[in-house]
Amino acid sequence: MKNEKVFSIKDLHISYGSEKVIKGVDIDIDRKGVIAIIGPSGCGKSTFLKSLNRMIDTIPSAKVEGSIKYRGNDINSDNLEVVNLRKQVGMVFQKPNPFPKSIYDNVAFGPRLHGVRDKATLDEIVEESLKGAALWDEVKDKVKKSAFSLSGGQQQRLCIARALAVKPEVLLMDEPCSALDPIATTKVEELIKKLSKDYTIIIVTHNMQQAARISNKAAFFLNGEIIEYSDTERMFTNPEDKRTEDYITGRFG
Repeated sequence: MKNEKVFSIKDLHISYGSEKVIKGVDIDIDRKGVIAIIGPSGCGKSTFLKSLNRMIDTIPSAKVEGSIKYRGNDINSDNLEVVNLRKQVGMVFQKPNPFPKSIYDNVAFGPRLHGVRDKATLDEIVEESLKGAALWDEVKDKVKKSAFSLSGGQQQRLCIARALAVKPEVLLMDEPCSALDPIATTKVEELIKKLSKDYTIIIVTHNMQQAARISNKAAFFLNGEIIEYSDTERMFTNPEDKRTEDYITGRFG
């Protein structure tokens, strides 16, 4: 189905105590492809991202108002299973955060958590997920080694494999390349483009070139509001709002 909505967000407001961070955001996100969330530091990008799988619940002062619907269901309703939501809407963080376990056990962690015990099944999931994260060929002979034996770029791809292992539909990525060198960044970007054929990827990035290279659509946030949301190419070549143009061309931010 074309243009099938994954998220439908209406009049979203988020505050930390008395500080309003997101102010009246409305946005629909289609299935598959890459959506880049761009904007200067402190404009609410990461807060918005964390609200999509309720990671924001981990911040005691956070208050969320408005509607976030994932596949038509309100994710903030009392009877929603948060564990299930996070299985379908995975997250990859700014700095690689592998568990202090083997490469194998990192990837098998989620499936085990969801009740998979059979070794052959786990072996298959681990291999498939590492292949999906373009890491299998580099680690297939050392999956029992510590995840910390990997380079930073490999650790980040391991974290992506760990997210893929529970078969999500959406991957949220918060500045996934900011701690990586240019070569590792290129590998992760290539991976994101490949994964976008099967997943919806919502990525927060400060890097304008990265947003232009890998995303189909972009949302420009400023002071907690969405100023513009359109096809990336259109936004970068012919933005509708002067503030978008000023940000993209580096006049501020």
